[in-house]
Amino acid sequence: MTQTSDKLDGRVLKIAGVVVLGAIMSILDVTVVGIALPTFQQDFATSPATAAWTMTGYTLALASIIPVTGWAADRFGTKRLYMAALIMFVAGSVLCSTATSIGQLIVYRVLQGLGGGMLMPLGMTIMTRAAGPERIGRVMAVLGIPMLLGPIGGPILGGWLIDIASWHWIFLINVPVGIAALIYAQLVLPKDQPHPSERFDFIGMALLSPGLAAFLFGVSSIPEEGTVAAPKVLIPALAGLALIIAFVFHSLRKANPLIDLHLFKNRQMSTAVVAMSLFAVAFMGAGSILFPSYFIQVRHEDTLTAGLLLAPQGLGAMVTMPIAGAIADRKGPGRVVIPGLVLIALGMFTFTQMDDQTPYWLLLGSLFVMGLGLGATMMPIMAAAIRTLKDHAIARGSTLMNIVQQIAASIGTAVMSVVLTNQFLNRPEIGQARAAAADEAVAGQLAAQLGGPDQLQAFFAQANAAAGEAFANTFVVALVLVVLTLIPALMLPRRPKPLTDEPATEAPPAMMH
Repeated sequence: MTQTSDKLDGRVLKIAGVVVLGAIMSILDVTVVGIALPTFQQDFATSPATAAWTMTGYTLALASIIPVTGWAADRFGTKRLYMAALIMFVAGSVLCSTATSIGQLIVYRVLQGLGGGMLMPLGMTIMTRAAGPERIGRVMAVLGIPMLLGPIGGPILGGWLIDIASWHWIFLINVPVGIAALIYAQLVLPKDQPHPSERFDFIGMALLSPGLAAFLFGVSSIPEEGTVAAPKVLIPALAGLALIIAFVFHSLRKANPLIDLHLFKNRQMSTAVVAMSLFAVAFMGAGSILFPSYFIQVRHEDTLTAGLLLAPQGLGAMVTMPIAGAIADRKGPGRVVIPGLVLIALGMFTFTQMDDQTPYWLLLGSLFVMGLGLGATMMPIMAAAIRTLKDHAIARGSTLMNIVQQIAASIGTAVMSVVLTNQFLNRPEIGQARAAAADEAVAGQLAAQLGGPDQLQAFFAQANAAAGEAFANTFVVALVLVVLTLIPALMLPRRPKPLTDEPATEAPPAMMH
């Protein structure tokens, strides 16, 4: 359909409502469970490492199902598949709320992740096809809303539900939202027009999905093990990497692979993938680990308050995201991505200079500035890639970008965790102070060694200052990665191009059964 207006009309906005509802549920469930981990440990009498599998299992299932999404969207149609993913996600949520053991909960979270993993790439495909590639910047601005609300709203919502009810409600809350999204999808989403069936790439599936799961499992184990050389990290990560490399060779030889790597022949797609990878490692790692942990561990705020303190970042992004989407469509994504990265770097610089006494107004102001940059960065980068795709390639391209983002975000989280852990290990007073704070007997022994309660309090203050310094040094790594993202960002288009000027990448012809 030829679009006569560059604005998102009512039809597209109605479709956007469905997609945003599904994406919010999927992304919130990545973050909302984090707040419940101590509760799981207590209720199920389990270790922190085992409880963490409620998050790891969901993430691995989510990453494993993404590669199939592009093929399934073409084969069955986006509407049917999106509604099936919603049903699977809601069913998984209900099962999670009925779990009576930590093992059951982990299994049900995997089922939930299989549904959740399809929602975001499917949503991107549905929105791109509905709006047309010339309005992709505005589309990505809409899809950016749940990506912002997830990390901010997850700890707030999870903490509130656990406080007023129980952990079961962090899953049950998905039921009414999921039912509403299902009805909404049936009424609003356009009728499916699936493509002729391609032969399913079973070999590609057998290589890529287990490869992604194994690689991400290894990477996710780095913070727990404290070193990359641990067998629990090295063995699955190398095995997963070997499977992924084997998939690359398989994909380049096959006519209709599970993920079409020939998309990388498109220079703009390749540039956007590199930029997205660097950005996700830098910002996703800092956003999920460093910001909330600083407020909790150094400023001693509870989780709910820490979540509220991160709100300025989301508010800043909401200001710039719709404006950035319009500018990216009219002037080219490079016009907004580069200023966005500069704003993020300026805001993050404050955190490299902070300590345990830095005024909140300065920290919150810096988060707001970073949010302004975030709104002009993440989704325009994705738009730069998908804008060059046509028809059949849209589902594969959005799937590819989601895989890249998932891998890079996991690597970023692991990198920031390891850097921060090593910073703490270089300052043994932090560990001593935490041990004393958690155990009165240890505190008494330490006070006796230091010469009394006053000296113990001074030691606590010294350890807290050291913790603030550790966080500041870790933010230096994130800042360097943000600055490095400017290199591929400079290669993004900085002027409007007619769609016919940039050869759009199309998928190879389908092979009939």
